[in-house]
Amino acid sequence: MSDAGVIPGRARPLGMYPHYKRAGDYIYVSGTSSRRADNTFVGAEPDGSGGIVFDIREQTRAVIGNIAGVLEAAGSSLSDLVELSTFLVDMDDFEGYNEAYSEFFDESGPARTTVAVHQLPEPHIIIEIRATAYRPVENQE
Repeated sequence: MSDAGVIPGRARPLGMYPHYKRAGDYIYVSGTSSRRADNTFVGAEPDGSGGIVFDIREQTRAVIGNIAGVLEAAGSSLSDLVELSTFLVDMDDFEGYNEAYSEFFDESGPARTTVAVHQLPEPHIIIEIRATAYRPVENQE
């Protein structure tokens, strides 16, 4: 565990930033997508005709799973999240996003904001989430 960094075995950030940064008792998770360590994407499958079929539910589950992995590396977990900001390329995906999101959180979960954006850094990404967790340093093992 460190105060910040790029976590081995995870998809490398697309720029010069860490997967997370700890500031006191808070852990800030950089924008996270469904990208795997091998640079493929969950929920973005070729359709056989040169196009891509997107699945917002699968991407949402993968994004939250990737956030869980980052938090674990930081000595935390999804239960420590206090805030999420979600960026959707298409607000028509909001219902499917909410369905998958509710598999992880209920009304006692983190505060949340969801906005639509024109595009994200990679065309296979239809959702990105950044997160903030609160895990007091003295609770770390």
